[in-house]
Amino acid sequence: MQGNLFEPEVIKKTKLGQSSINYKHASSILTPASGFMKEYDFTLNPYSGCSFGCTYCYAAFFARDNEAKEKWGYWVNVKDNALALLAKWRNKSLDGKTIYISSVTDPYQPIEKELELTRSILNELALFHSPRIVIQTRSPLVVRDIDILKKFETVQVNMTITTDNEDVRKAFEPYCPSNQKRLDAIKLINSAGINSCITMTPLLPIDNPHNFINSLLETGVSKYIIQPFHPEKGKYVAGTREDALRIVEQFGWNHAKYEQALSIIKEYIPNIGVGQSGFAPI
Repeated sequence: MQGNLFEPEVIKKTKLGQSSINYKHASSILTPASGFMKEYDFTLNPYSGCSFGCTYCYAAFFARDNEAKEKWGYWVNVKDNALALLAKWRNKSLDGKTIYISSVTDPYQPIEKELELTRSILNELALFHSPRIVIQTRSPLVVRDIDILKKFETVQVNMTITTDNEDVRKAFEPYCPSNQKRLDAIKLINSAGINSCITMTPLLPIDNPHNFINSLLETGVSKYIIQPFHPEKGKYVAGTREDALRIVEQFGWNHAKYEQALSIIKEYIPNIGVGQSGFAPI
């Protein structure tokens, strides 16, 4: 899979679900962290683009051109030489370095089940380094790698769960696994003794804040992060944007509604992390 570094940039193209899959060589795999993730040492993105196609995804704004932004959710680039690039760090110490996986994609894309690129990267890090790892995903596939995650002295898995309503989830996260599958996955991660966190980022319209938070607490997870959803016109980039706008209007979801839900959630989780500070390295 690593290929020859002197092969053409685009190695092959395939299709998975609604997304085209492109295999490309990257120039680097560890990026010095900045912006929202500036407290980390590095971010690591095995992929660019995303098959999940969330209508609120900020990462779409980093797409290379307007066409790529408009087709967000319909393309994924695989960094085919990612493992080879990471292997070059074997003579450099990443011990104690904080690495966020991933900042502008989901490391457990559907194609990951076949390629095992993220798994290979985690194994490389576990074998040759001792970094502090935070994994951000909305995919139950992460449970596949429990065996490798247990090899890290310091690791945390963040599972994104944004609503208790499947109609909302389908409008905003059209190609994502269901809420229940994500809840089951993070419960399993947590029960395996791996540091776990649920990120309500952003918090989307919910049916009942009390029932919602109780369903999260039933996972056994004790760490949570939350931030508001900003439904400004023009921020929607995925194909379901009209459905998303309709849901926002139907729920009357605005900042006041978010603050009301947040106050209720804080009754259950007084120490919930809010916004950027909640994502501080472990």
